[in-house]
Amino acid sequence: MRKSLTMLLSLIFVTSALMTGCGGNNNNKTTNAEEATKAPDATNAAATEEPVSSEPFEMTIRHTQVGADKQKRLAILEDVVGKVQGDVPGLTFKLDGVDSDVNRKEKLRGEMAAGNPPEIFDLFGSPDSKIYAKESKLLDLTPILEELGIKDKFSNLDPFTYEGKIYGLPIGGSGEGFFYNKGYYTEKGWKAPTTFAELEKQLADIKADGKVPLAGASKAGWVPLMLANHLWSRYAGPDVTAKFPTGEAKWSDANMVKGFSKYKEWIDKGYFKKGELGFEYAEYTTQFTSGEAILMYDGTWKSSVFKAGQSGEGMIGKVGFFNIPPVEGGVGDQTALMRDVNNGYGFSASVADDEGQLAAVKSFIKNLFNEEMQLRGLVEDGVLPAMKIDQAKLNSSITDDLMSEIVAVLNSSQSSFPAFDSLVQADVTTEISNIQIQSLIGGQTTPEKMGAALQKVQEEANAAVE
Repeated sequence: MRKSLTMLLSLIFVTSALMTGCGGNNNNKTTNAEEATKAPDATNAAATEEPVSSEPFEMTIRHTQVGADKQKRLAILEDVVGKVQGDVPGLTFKLDGVDSDVNRKEKLRGEMAAGNPPEIFDLFGSPDSKIYAKESKLLDLTPILEELGIKDKFSNLDPFTYEGKIYGLPIGGSGEGFFYNKGYYTEKGWKAPTTFAELEKQLADIKADGKVPLAGASKAGWVPLMLANHLWSRYAGPDVTAKFPTGEAKWSDANMVKGFSKYKEWIDKGYFKKGELGFEYAEYTTQFTSGEAILMYDGTWKSSVFKAGQSGEGMIGKVGFFNIPPVEGGVGDQTALMRDVNNGYGFSASVADDEGQLAAVKSFIKNLFNEEMQLRGLVEDGVLPAMKIDQAKLNSSITDDLMSEIVAVLNSSQSSFPAFDSLVQADVTTEISNIQIQSLIGGQTTPEKMGAALQKVQEEANAAVE
């Protein structure tokens, strides 16, 4: 069973069309020369052995590893920074930590428009990388990957590929589902639900028990949209969102409205914590780790919280994971769940004009995108590998019970779908993330009006492409 589960980690990202979604400081580290030149077998260390000059120069790394629950991820990045600074004489990195949503939707967009992005930055794959690549804002990584010998080491580079060239690299993968409090479930004599009716009965019973059924924090629209996306994909089909830009389906279709209506029904029944529109993502986690909320819909990256030294340390061994059960009358594969290799790093096109910066980028890729770091991300931070990993090493690495359960859930799904914001245009993403989902939660719109408003923006976006 373990072998079949781990085989999935090499396969699940192939089916993905493309993580949701992270402050840093300049705590750079310098390693000795021997450590700095270590590299996996697949890489070519010669790529950075002869920098053109040892004159001091600075480069910026824009990352999204901010907040207490991202410290493991930040530590991995800082270790890589130390190795790269050891590889490239004269180099000093400046770490610029920014919230993921702010980076993607505000800072990076503005910097790209002005032509001054950081040299290295957190990059969302589809559709962002394709948009920036089309505008010649991103460094073509294809020759670098060929030089380092790792072009074929990734499970799926489609989200970062434009016109046959690679413009970014995924740092890891993720899936989404329900984390649940096993201690509470054991007390109630429950198991993870296998039908949608059973799930809804549990939500009602949790509410009647004086507990919060579902963690809620909707100040940032992407947080509630994780669950909403899965619900509408159950009712309207896992491939429905991909059909909006082509006009094959509409946001206002009856089955889409059913998905919105179910989410609204859960809001009206008080299944989320009151005041959620004012809560940040960090509060979302706290509601669950404190025992206030019994269920939390989130990405598999959240498993890192339930490790020693992290905010959910007290729940180690007490957390389970399950997929949304099948919806009666739902369209398409009812085992499908969201899987993603869409979060990663990109590099400014301007790097190509500076040999020192180019050497630094090659070293950064060599030291971050390798088997050692992929396994470290899995073990320490719960990030599923985006690179192909030897099955024996993968088997021996999965020793965490929660991660084993997560992999089992992923393995039991027959298909997957990418997150909505990797499939629709930016204007549509802005409409649903910044306006419509909050309006639905706050009672300022209805599922029908929400679908109609989104379809209007979708049609305008589609017309602009034609």
